[in-house]
Amino acid sequence: MPVPPVQIQIVIFAVIAAIVLFQLYNVLGKKVGRQPEEDARSRPAVAAPAGARPEPSAGRPGVLDAVTLASIASLKARDPNFDPVRFLEGARQAHETIVRAYAAGDRETLKPLLTPTVMESFEAGIAAREARAETEVAEFLHPARADLEQASAEENRATAKVRFLAELRNTVTPADASAEPQIEERRVAELWTFERTLGASDPNWVLARTEPAAA
Repeated sequence: MPVPPVQIQIVIFAVIAAIVLFQLYNVLGKKVGRQPEEDARSRPAVAAPAGARPEPSAGRPGVLDAVTLASIASLKARDPNFDPVRFLEGARQAHETIVRAYAAGDRETLKPLLTPTVMESFEAGIAAREARAETEVAEFLHPARADLEQASAEENRATAKVRFLAELRNTVTPADASAEPQIEERRVAELWTFERTLGASDPNWVLARTEPAAA
């Protein structure tokens, strides 16, 4: 019995459709170009600089590395209650308080936080600014970063060095009311040395020295 022409056309169209779909699969079904996993495998790992200290984890504030823990061993041996995390929190607060108080010329706030030698140096700076009839305001653009570099104990004195990185905005208003205030934004890196007397009734640390540090 002859096959009707309509059925022959349907078979032909079906064959053509199958061929087209097969070609599309060969093109679209393959990965084209470099894939993300290939890029990840081929990308070289970034090594930390030699001697770099690891950043504390954001989820674990106050985590100290092995180098820092080793550096405070002598102080821990003399003062087992020394808590480096709590110390850094207090040092950061003291740093901000001292910077703001020095800019404002607040001697009463500064005096219990500084050794007599440092207070004398700060006093000279405040007096010079007052002689120019200038006023100054210090603002922290971001919370300062504080890293404990070293802590030790010798005889009855404990010392601790903290490296601060801070971004500051200083506004100096001159004596001439018609002059515009001078505004300076700067990034400061300093090494502050704190000290206290072991066994004393006053457990507070005081600032004994400031010096520039590498940024």
